[in-house]
Formats: sequence, C-alpha cells, structure tokens
Amino acid sequence: MFFPEAGRPLSTQPARERAIAALFAGQRTLATLEQLEDVGLAPRSVRHRAQVGRLYRVHPTVYSTTPPVLLPRKARWLAGVLACGPGAVLSHRSAAALWGLRPTARSKTDVTAPGNRGRKLDGIDAHRATTFAAADVTEEDGIPCTSVARTVLDLAPLVPRRAVERAIDQAETLEIFDLAAFDDVLERNPTLRGAPVVLAVLDEYQRDEAHFDTLTESELEEGFLALCDAAGFPRPEVQQYLTLRGGEVVRADFLWRELRVVVETDGPRYHRTPCAREENARRDLLLAEAGWLPLRLTWRMVFRTQAETTRTLGGLLARARDRQYSGHI
Repeated sequence: MFFPEAGRPLSTQPARERAIAALFAGQRTLATLEQLEDVGLAPRSVRHRAQVGRLYRVHPTVYSTTPPVLLPRKARWLAGVLACGPGAVLSHRSAAALWGLRPTARSKTDVTAPGNRGRKLDGIDAHRATTFAAADVTEEDGIPCTSVARTVLDLAPLVPRRAVERAIDQAETLEIFDLAAFDDVLERNPTLRGAPVVLAVLDEYQRDEAHFDTLTESELEEGFLALCDAAGFPRPEVQQYLTLRGGEVVRADFLWRELRVVVETDGPRYHRTPCAREENARRDLLLAEAGWLPLRLTWRMVFRTQAETTRTLGGLLARARDRQYSGHI
C-alpha cells in the first residue's frame, strides 16, 4: 500500500502526493514511469523511492507499492499489460482466464501489443498483432484485454479443439457469447491460425442448436437412458416426484433413489430463460440441502461428449455407492 508521510493525514499531503496515491489506488497498486512523471514524480525520485523501499519495481517501467511476490494474479496481469506500453492488452490464455472461459496455471502473462511493439520481458509472453480493430479490444475488471471473440480466436491454436468448444460453451453459460462478434472477427481474420478451428466449432455449434431447437423432451430422455445402458449403469427411475423439506414437491427427470442422485437433462424449451436458470439453481440447492446430489446434463453432454459424460457420471455414482456402503447416506 502507499504510505503517506509520517504523522500527516492524506488530506494534508501536497497535491502531488495525493495524485500519486490516487494513481496507485486506481491501478491495483501499479503505475508506470510515464504515469508517475505525468503526476510530477521524476524518474530519479522513482528510483530513490524504490531504493528506500517505498516502491517496488515489477518490470523495468512498472512500479508498485506492493512487493511483487505479494501481487495477486490480476495485478500481475495488469502489470504485464502496462509493461508492454500503450495499446497493449491481456490476451490468449491469460485473457481466457480473466473472462472465465478457461483456467490457466501458467506463471507467464500473455500480452498482445499492436504492430511490432511486443516486448521481451521476464514473465511475459508478448504477442504481436497487426489486425487489431477497435472491436477486438475492451476492458474487464479494470484490465485492458481482448474481446471474448478475439480471445477465443487467439486461444484456438494453443489448445485442443475440445478446449475451444468448452470455452465457447462457457461463454454462453456466462451470457457473454455474441455470435455476431465471432462472425465479425473471423471475417476480418480468415488467415489466422485459429480461424479454421473456431469456424468448425461454430458451424457444429449452430447445427447442434438447430437440432436442439427441435429436440423433444422424450428424445433427450431416451438418449440419456441409452447412455446409461451402454455404460452398464443401473437404469434410473424416470420422472419421479420428490417431497422436500417444507413440503415443496419437485419432479426429477432421473434418479437413483438409494444413491440419492438426481439427474436433470436440460432440454430446449424449459431451461434457457433467466427465470428458468434461477429456478433450476434454487431447486438444485433445495435438493442438496435434502441430501441429494443434483446433476445437470445438456444435449451436447448426452449426444456429443458421451465418453466424457460416461466417465464423470460413473465416477460420481461409484462415489455415491461407496458413501452408501460406509453409512454416510
């Protein structure tokens, strides 16, 4: 944090010191040399404050009032962006993590700078972009970054195709998916390495949506039962009513009563609106409170990614069976 002069409240500090404190406070305790000069602190003074421990150098042109080892992840991301100069933005894997599309455990920060201004700095993977448009750049949680569509396009060459599918699914779940924005960025960047992958995923996504819109509840149920049969799972009970605490009655699409596992297959007609999503979350919470394990499966999980769904569901059922035998259910 920024320490004002001993014995003097911030309100009585000289205007320059108040401006410096506000600068650090507004940027996750970070500031660049240029920004500090703009508020009246000469580079020589910055270096002196770093020598006496009032400031800490994070990158050659970026300083913080917090020791670098104590900077949280988002502050480290912002430091990387600031270090790469005007117009630089968080991108690729780091931007995907910032948006919540795909987690990353990488210690390096992905930053893209316009033109050829990407810098080689410790802790930063600098990328160059010559095709950036205004629509590709935005800000999330105070950090300049690539848009969701551009982030997925840049991510695509670095991860397996399945990860791209998941990132797009996650964007829809978070309600930040904009098909028009994807169409726009792909039209402007047809030769980028990630374009063919994103195009193929979106094409499949749209075909799935067309199928999804005409899918009946019974077809989705039959698909889930077929998945259970193919995996050798015991057949669940279908369309059963449960009375929960307080007398509230809910209908379960599928359940394994002894294991206290409920599965909902989210069909096209009843699960897409904000009200429906909120009611689903409320119902899952009530089921969990009553000792049930509520699970939700989508069309893609039942028909597109059966192997992964089977593996995960099988593990959950086995765990529930173990808990039953050990007397916890």
